Amino acid sequence: MGTPTRLELIALQGIGAVSAGDDLGAIVEASLAATGLALRDGDVIAVAQKIVSKSENRYVLLEDVVPSARALELAPKCDKDPRLVEIVLRESRAVLRAVPGVIVVEDNRGLVLANAGIDRSNVDLDATGRERVLLLPSNPDESAAGLRKSLAARCGADVGVIINDSLGRAWRLGTVGVAIGVAGLPGLHDRRGEADLQGRPLLITEVGMADELAAAASVVMGQAAEGRPVVLIRGVTWPRRDGNARELQRPQAKDLFR
Repeated sequence: MGTPTRLELIALQGIGAVSAGDDLGAIVEASLAATGLALRDGDVIAVAQKIVSKSENRYVLLEDVVPSARALELAPKCDKDPRLVEIVLRESRAVLRAVPGVIVVEDNRGLVLANAGIDRSNVDLDATGRERVLLLPSNPDESAAGLRKSLAARCGADVGVIINDSLGRAWRLGTVGVAIGVAGLPGLHDRRGEADLQGRPLLITEVGMADELAAAASVVMGQAAEGRPVVLIRGVTWPRRDGNARELQRPQAKDLFR
């Protein structure tokens, strides 16, 4: 199997608000039925990070956060609430940049991103009206693997799962969908050694397979108020194996800009 010539991307219907403790496998199964679809072997399910985090109760109440000295030092530099800065620091291994409006960090999962992926958009107040923020899943690869296992049991299909988030990119404006969790398919597809059109072997070509699929799914999901957090991707013909999103992280020894 090689590069697909056609992909079908379908936003699943009937997914409402997701709460802490909700079973995402059951939600996806019900939404497939509401959309009139059945999973097939080889399908890929892309799930927005936000509903994964909500189901895993990855909320932090701002009023419970006491800023550290480091957070108080950084807050004026990035023009942010010191409590939010403190949460960013707790979720990060290292602060790479702090400028007005953003803190770029290497987070605890090894991702390089703004504000450790902490989000206030589309995050409701808690039941008592207190403001809270939403963190990324603790282990997105593990979350993807759990959902894959649940869908196999519920739907009887061997599928891949991608947890995607919208991240900015160095040297480019705009956000794109990126795979932060992967199960049942390669994160990175190594094509080195394959022949090009002239028969010469490829020497450096490694395809960010999961990122390409995440970006495609993000177009269908939307990134604002669309309310389409789960997308079925059909027609993926790349070689399959049980990979993960960590494969996509560039080792710091090979990072020419840090």
